[in-house]
Amino acid sequence: MDVTLDIAQGRIRGQRDGAVTSFLGIPYAEAPFGPLRFAAPTAPPRWAGTRDAVSFGATAPKIGYRPPTSDILVEPVVPGEDCLNLNVWTPDDSAEGLPVFVWIHGGAFVNGSNSVPIYDGSAFARDGIVAVAINYRLGADGFARIEGAPANRGLLDQVAALEWVRDNIASFGGDPARVTVAGESAGAMSVGTLLSMPRAEGLFQRAILQSGAGHHVISEATAEKVAEALAQAVGASATVEGLGSVPVDAFVDAQRELGDRIAAEAPTGAWGELALNVMPFEPYIDGDVVPALPYARIAEGAGSGVEILIGTTSEEFAFFLVPAGVTGFVNEDRVRLVLGAYGVDVDAAIDAYRAQLPDASAGDVLIAVMTDWFFRIPALRIVESRGGRAFVYEFTWRSTLFDGNLGACHALEIPFVFDVLDKPETARITGPNPPQKLADEMHRAWIDFVRDGSPGWVPYGSDRSVMTFGEQSSVVDDPRPSTREVWSGVR
Repeated sequence: MDVTLDIAQGRIRGQRDGAVTSFLGIPYAEAPFGPLRFAAPTAPPRWAGTRDAVSFGATAPKIGYRPPTSDILVEPVVPGEDCLNLNVWTPDDSAEGLPVFVWIHGGAFVNGSNSVPIYDGSAFARDGIVAVAINYRLGADGFARIEGAPANRGLLDQVAALEWVRDNIASFGGDPARVTVAGESAGAMSVGTLLSMPRAEGLFQRAILQSGAGHHVISEATAEKVAEALAQAVGASATVEGLGSVPVDAFVDAQRELGDRIAAEAPTGAWGELALNVMPFEPYIDGDVVPALPYARIAEGAGSGVEILIGTTSEEFAFFLVPAGVTGFVNEDRVRLVLGAYGVDVDAAIDAYRAQLPDASAGDVLIAVMTDWFFRIPALRIVESRGGRAFVYEFTWRSTLFDGNLGACHALEIPFVFDVLDKPETARITGPNPPQKLADEMHRAWIDFVRDGSPGWVPYGSDRSVMTFGEQSSVVDDPRPSTREVWSGVR
């Protein structure tokens, strides 16, 4: 059934399906092309008459996934230039004061969109939450250091989307003073950065960080080096005029090729910190939009008034190694090499991980090490910097794919959180017949946190309490303390 309502920009038409009304593809800023290429996001466009909001809006230019990742993750491409858009799902647009959930997608800052099927916000709306999913500029358009352009445009897009929520969400029944911003992977890294950004202050009251925290930004010098290499690849200067003259498709192709080159050359030391961060187009510390390392800003008190729920999966890095067939070729020398690059005491670390995983292959130990460095330890550092005042979880249920070796991998928990196990896309990462009971538990925890600020267990605190979501969900105090200690003073 068609539903129309008025927002500041004009009238929009959505669709009601059962208890949920959706409004899709609403622009929160002008299309960032032509004279607005590499510009800060503009004020939202206005229109006369009624604008249809019944199908997904354009997706931002992106490099796309390759096999085997593309066999696991669905990556829709919707043509068009109005990529700075968002979707809203509401249980009742005539209501007042409903809590609001804003989702920032992942994709290593070069992929993803709000049209991914498992980001359907209907279950949140069904349970009394106004859900929003946003797009933002990706890759070089969003994050490259370009002379004459504002820094970190993708983050400025996220701020603009949150400002749109502040100014318009009451029209959908939401309360702009009850906003939870959430994200996974690059989305969670974005949330961690937003917590530290002066420009985002006051735009949300709660935050959920899933598989990402406050460590993943690069220096301005590294960002400049990446931009110069990209400019050379396309035969232009690293300026708004130079890079803006390159056709979008050719620009995206050059980013993909540069990413491959950096990945191949990074172990040689040619790309400095990118040997560890591996994301050449992630946010960079520019001194203004991103004043400093987000974790450091949070440790100094930034975002201290925001309530936090933060979590990881047990074998995050299996997602990146198992489908590619890498783990079978890993030996202990490789594990030692990685630990040395991370700067820990290698012998002590090997002892700790071997004690924790006595029967594991070297490949599985490498997964544990890289999971901790990228995801688990940065998440705990956010919590520790706040004196334990946050709720922590770990997703432990293991996918049945790849003979069970995919484990509790990166991105596996998303369909459980969104309660979309019935979608065919879900089985591409979970395997057949994932447990609905676990989705009920995870989704309810997020709903309760968005609504009331408590997901149903005690904060981390001095006991280091962590909710483990798995075959039998329970709270565990200080899981895996010996490997946690490996990173003390290092990460």
